[in-house]
Amino acid sequence: MESVGSLNKDSFVSLLSKLIGESKFVQNNPPELIPQEDRIVNHVLDSLRPYSTETGGGPLVINHVAYHSGRGNLIVEYPGSVPGKILSFVGMHMDVVTANPDEWEFDPFSLSIDGDKLRGRGTTDCLGHVALVTELMKRLGETKPALKSSVVAVFIASEENSSIPGVGVDMLVKDKLLDKLKSGPLFWIDTADKQPCIGTGGMIPWKLHFSGKLFHSGLAHKAINAMELGMEGLKEIQSRFYRDFPPHPQEKVYGFATPSTMKPTQWSYPGGGINQIPGECTVSGDVRLTPFYDVKEVMKKLQEYVDDINTNVENLATRGPVSKYVLPDEDLRGRLTLSFDEASAGVACNLDSRGYHVLCNATKEVVGHVKPYSITGTLPLIRDLKDEGFDVQTSGYGLMATYHAKNEYCLLTDMCQGFDVFVRIISQLEQD
Repeated sequence: MESVGSLNKDSFVSLLSKLIGESKFVQNNPPELIPQEDRIVNHVLDSLRPYSTETGGGPLVINHVAYHSGRGNLIVEYPGSVPGKILSFVGMHMDVVTANPDEWEFDPFSLSIDGDKLRGRGTTDCLGHVALVTELMKRLGETKPALKSSVVAVFIASEENSSIPGVGVDMLVKDKLLDKLKSGPLFWIDTADKQPCIGTGGMIPWKLHFSGKLFHSGLAHKAINAMELGMEGLKEIQSRFYRDFPPHPQEKVYGFATPSTMKPTQWSYPGGGINQIPGECTVSGDVRLTPFYDVKEVMKKLQEYVDDINTNVENLATRGPVSKYVLPDEDLRGRLTLSFDEASAGVACNLDSRGYHVLCNATKEVVGHVKPYSITGTLPLIRDLKDEGFDVQTSGYGLMATYHAKNEYCLLTDMCQGFDVFVRIISQLEQD
């Protein structure tokens, strides 16, 4: 693998400049913004085709797979000599989150360079990785090292928003186009900070609707204050959640920054005068769940809490002498209604796998230290792959501090180290 060398910075920056120039057209926020990932695919193809079997110029086998018009995925293989011996770099996605140029200090949709900083939407998440892995595959195609392992890169569409189904990696898995990747480690390249990310969270989006009775605030004894019901009801639900799902011992092993959490993030009510006690309000939020708890079990428990509070609403804490949740004379009771949006489960990567050890060794050699981490951010696509039987490990070479943020950037030196990590991963797996 010595012949592969290090990252060609000029080539990388030139390609990244083309990709960031397309970032405006690959923003993913349907229905207004539907990305056209083939705009990215075309630049990657321009880089790799000269080294492909398609042109006869080299060994790379390229498969462009689209399920929606203009929204392709790209599978690129550098074939090895031993059948079934394989490793893959997957997850480099070709869509980005939205950016409002009015809120940025520089143009999000063109690459600008400030010393070591490469600035623009997608530099960290994830067009920087698209360019980086393209450069790796290009170098393999150019230098043609004799490898036992096949090296496969899978560039994917539609990672940032799943409201339009059947576009990206889920379909590649369904159509069995990635099945052969199960026989070796799969490195998902879409995290940050140059260290292995070994755990992610599940997410349960929830909505609680509180029904009371609207009345004049000067006659508070004739009302059921939906806001007070909401505050006390939610407090009780949160207390029970933290009792039933406390910090888990495995969270320390995986280095999770936080345990599981349940909290409100949005509050709304229908409106009314300041002298009206509201009869309705809605609180929404999410549960972020470490992967050592079961999502369905948590949802079941939350519903049980709500059912119990509804049955015993007169026992819920009140606020002051006339605050109450039951009006017996009118046969009225305050009520909580719970609903969920689509939930997803977290992932705990396999810390005994060959892929994990290889990634850690390569990171230590290149970066100088290895400190795996876990977060309760969600990567539902990884969970799906793990459930399908893939040995998934994750890493990334952008910056967590600029992920999905205004003024996004990555560092060229970090990307150079990422390239070196990839080369060392391949080298180590050659020794097996």
